[in-house]
Amino acid sequence: MRILVAMSGGVDSSVVACLLKEQGHEVIGARFQLWQDPLAPAIAQVLPTKCCDAQTLARARRVTQDLGIPLHTLDLQDAFKCAVVDPFIRDHRKGMTPNPCVLCNKTFKFKHLLLLGKKLRCDKIATGHYARIVRRDEDYALLEAKDKTKDQSYFLSRLTQKELARTLLPLGAKTKRETYVLAKKYEIPLDPVSYRESQDLCFFPEKSPAAFLRRSITDAKPGPIKTLDGKTIGTHEGLPFYTLGQRRGLHVGGQKSPVHIISIDQKSNTIFVAPARALLTNDVYMNHLTFTRRKLAQGRKHHLAARIRLQTKKADGILTFRGSTGLFRFSHPVSAPTPGQAIVLYQGREIVGSGQIIAADRQKRST
Repeated sequence: MRILVAMSGGVDSSVVACLLKEQGHEVIGARFQLWQDPLAPAIAQVLPTKCCDAQTLARARRVTQDLGIPLHTLDLQDAFKCAVVDPFIRDHRKGMTPNPCVLCNKTFKFKHLLLLGKKLRCDKIATGHYARIVRRDEDYALLEAKDKTKDQSYFLSRLTQKELARTLLPLGAKTKRETYVLAKKYEIPLDPVSYRESQDLCFFPEKSPAAFLRRSITDAKPGPIKTLDGKTIGTHEGLPFYTLGQRRGLHVGGQKSPVHIISIDQKSNTIFVAPARALLTNDVYMNHLTFTRRKLAQGRKHHLAARIRLQTKKADGILTFRGSTGLFRFSHPVSAPTPGQAIVLYQGREIVGSGQIIAADRQKRST
């Protein structure tokens, strides 16, 4: 097969290219230039963005040259800004906490990989994601990776049959240790600094998005931080810079117990805080609900598991939905479902679908 491999310059994508070449496939490399941050302060500019700096490009070129395969580089910065970065900023203005990686994989990265693959007459595309694609009957199922500690199926949860049918994920059945063994076999450098791992967003150099948001949103207004009884206990620097569940950085000392953000009121420009137990809920509402393989029946109760953020474990519950709007009722309370984040639905290790969290009913929580 002729296969287009997304080359980030990291260990995973480099191993994928080597592995497929060894298997006898015709491999073509692809690399997208997605972002540069001209507004980043000088101290941040010495920290390269995680995907688009000169070092990662040089490594991608070195690997493809060693393999004797072509590397196609595309400058997609304007398109990436419109499709991913601008919505990220816009959602933060609305008091949401978006997950741009989920959006990017569906609406941008795989879209452009497939377009380039079609142009180059490739049979498949391949990436270094840790997840599995398995043929089931006439469909393709998306499953969690063999290595649960590196599983990235959460980020691919909005992919549908259109993308899955033309995609290979060679590392999904391998552990990270096995990938490193292959990297040594293929003589891919394993310098820990050059090949640092990161789950951070790729389009700013800092570890946290706060600095990026502050230089991107300059008209945010300070406002009160209040308790549920209406007492003002502090001042926030602007709603876009905070997220539901946040405890650090509020500067509201002197409380009997630690407090977390439990709601962000756009109309009054107010942040409300309370102890962590106020974040518990069983009911999570979602929109933009899509299904990976087969659409479930509307108006019925579907016993599934769900994950409300990457770092949390799957938890059982019941899904009901109409159209693209749904409710997932967890069997046990979960903490701080955050508007803008993805809620990913599972049946065993298979990803059934996903939606975007829009609200949580904290009045209906287990006691």
